[in-house]
Amino acid sequence: MAVKTSKAAKKEAYDKKLCKLLDEYHQVLVVAADNVGSTQMQNIRKGLRGESIILMGKNTMMKRSIRVHSEKSGNETILNLIPLLVGNVGLIFTKGDLKEVSEEVSKYKVGAPARVGLIAPVDVVVPPGNTGLDPSQTSFFQVLNIPTKINKGTVEIITPVELIKKGDKVGSSESALLSKLGIRPFSYGLVVLSVFDNGSVFSPEVLDLTEDDLAQKFALGLSMATGLALEIAYPTLAAAPHMLINGYKNLLAVAVETEYSFPLADKVKEYLKDPSKFVVAAANPAAAATSGAGASAAREEK
Repeated sequence: MAVKTSKAAKKEAYDKKLCKLLDEYHQVLVVAADNVGSTQMQNIRKGLRGESIILMGKNTMMKRSIRVHSEKSGNETILNLIPLLVGNVGLIFTKGDLKEVSEEVSKYKVGAPARVGLIAPVDVVVPPGNTGLDPSQTSFFQVLNIPTKINKGTVEIITPVELIKKGDKVGSSESALLSKLGIRPFSYGLVVLSVFDNGSVFSPEVLDLTEDDLAQKFALGLSMATGLALEIAYPTLAAAPHMLINGYKNLLAVAVETEYSFPLADKVKEYLKDPSKFVVAAANPAAAATSGAGASAAREEK
């Protein structure tokens, strides 16, 4: 009975803590905690102390607490956290800048050896060079088809070799060779999976967007909206200048093909009748400027 009471008390304390954090914080980073040790987690907590709080726990318990608290408080936005609680994940509640907190979390990655059976998170490439191993160790390289040569009594790798591909399981031979070479190819830490900000959920890649990226995306959206407005002949601030220009082009085309004319069309008609006048002006801009000045002076004298 004492054990049951203790478990119930712990669950109740955990529920109160989670509900309090949900009320006080409106920004949450959902992080994956695979292969993160207790010492590493302690260092991360120390690094985030002051503006962020890390809360780990069973997914079923967190989901239940969030549902019950949503019903009691009437805050339905926190329900968006529930679909994110999949796998070995934790929550980082913060009042700081989300990008800075995410960058701080990424600092606490530690190197790890390639243990047998692990799924490789990255490609593992063995660099060329002297390994320092004696010739009796060449069997490891032969099994893995790694080209080597004996140089000054030690094994030397001739060319870089992609030993393990991302997503593959680490075999015993690969693990033994990397251990002998002193290579710790993997690094583990808390990985931000999703960002919860005042009820909105988005990918952590959004945190890396700069002002230039936002301006570029805005310009792209504006051009698409302008194209749509032009296509359906719907006037907008962005499309209106293009519509006016297109209308002017249509009027100009009608004037050129008919006897109808207006001042701006007269210049185009004059060019079509005698293009040589404009060629002379373009070839000798100084003369054109002089003649233009002379004409201007004559108009002033008149």
